[in-house]
Amino acid sequence: MNLKDTYINYVQYGNEEGKDIVLLHGWGQNIEMMDPIGRRLQDDFRITIIDFPGFGKSPEPPYAFTVYNYYEVLDELLKKLKIKKPILIGHSFGGRIAMIYAATKPTSKLVLFGSPFRRSNKKANVKLKILKTMKKIPLIKNLEGYAKRHMGSRDYRNATPIMRQILVNVINTNLYEYLPKISASTILIWGSEDTEVPLDEAKVIESTIKDCGLIVYEGCTHYAYLERLDQTVNILNEFLKDVK
Repeated sequence: MNLKDTYINYVQYGNEEGKDIVLLHGWGQNIEMMDPIGRRLQDDFRITIIDFPGFGKSPEPPYAFTVYNYYEVLDELLKKLKIKKPILIGHSFGGRIAMIYAATKPTSKLVLFGSPFRRSNKKANVKLKILKTMKKIPLIKNLEGYAKRHMGSRDYRNATPIMRQILVNVINTNLYEYLPKISASTILIWGSEDTEVPLDEAKVIESTIKDCGLIVYEGCTHYAYLERLDQTVNILNEFLKDVK
């Protein structure tokens, strides 16, 4: 679908009569990384997963987007799809966009997996960290081939000039002011060993969003939601049962 001077790829499946769940992937990722969640929830919900511009099958935007441009693309897409008051589930970068949306637009519920809201002091290579993590996680190590083919051009050193500037724009944006504006009931699922977005950041989010709970997976990483997929799905089913 063409939106905001760019094209956005998305998939939609599940229960046509169910409440809408919108899944938002992390930096350097794509629809495939959120699909394991969608497939487990499709019997009760209508699932929409997008490739953000510059990732997966969505081409790079024509200029260096900010997080606000990505939010505008998401907002426009949901309007076109006639999705109102969605349940938003975001991982990492996708969580940033979900925070802005939930603070700005009616949102049923919000779920954040390892989502930063401000600049991290860590400067590790994005591709290297993603690949190392994937090798440790049985469920997603089969996607390692995808990562090697596609994520290498998404880190700072190897990215195109536009994607490099987008990464700078994203990590330098502080979204703290949006957190107290989020009224949707929110849960955070975090790995205790998340080195991308440390647990202390999750605790700040928990204390700032009005109705928010934090669930910590001991020994898990930035991909905690996939490392314990069964537990994640059970938590989501319980959290979302009153909106089915």
